[in-house]
Amino acid sequence: MKKQKGFSLIELLIVVAIILIIAAIAIPNLIKSKMAANEASAVGSVRTVNTGEVNYAATCPGIGYSTTLAQLNNGGCAAATGIIDAVLSAGAKSGYTFVEAGVQGADNLNDTYTVTATPAVLGTTGQRMFCSDQTGVIRYTLTGAGCTGGSAPLQ
Repeated sequence: MKKQKGFSLIELLIVVAIILIIAAIAIPNLIKSKMAANEASAVGSVRTVNTGEVNYAATCPGIGYSTTLAQLNNGGCAAATGIIDAVLSAGAKSGYTFVEAGVQGADNLNDTYTVTATPAVLGTTGQRMFCSDQTGVIRYTLTGAGCTGGSAPLQ
């Protein structure tokens, strides 16, 4: 009799089945891990915007807070350029969309601002929406929408 070399079809099918079982267990955990990483990045980006707004207001005392994220990168006054990176100032980073709005007060300065971070694809890139304002408190909603100053603070 000839001695066989290699694997039989049954052996190969068993190995493929084992790999598929392991993949079925691992993929949901991978998606949850990616969502958690995106949410952590969004919180870090909101903190970066809060810090950038304080720097912007100190650098441009005649303006106050910025009215858009782009102003934190390209400046509203000569000294306030490059406070945040170009990726964040474009409004999208790590599966989240960022929007910032400054509001002018009676003193003609931008006295308040609000920054929001919304998942680009709810349930895939993130589950929670984050927001903050001039108080520096980061808040969130579990639904991914409607974050306001009355939302639960991040702990």
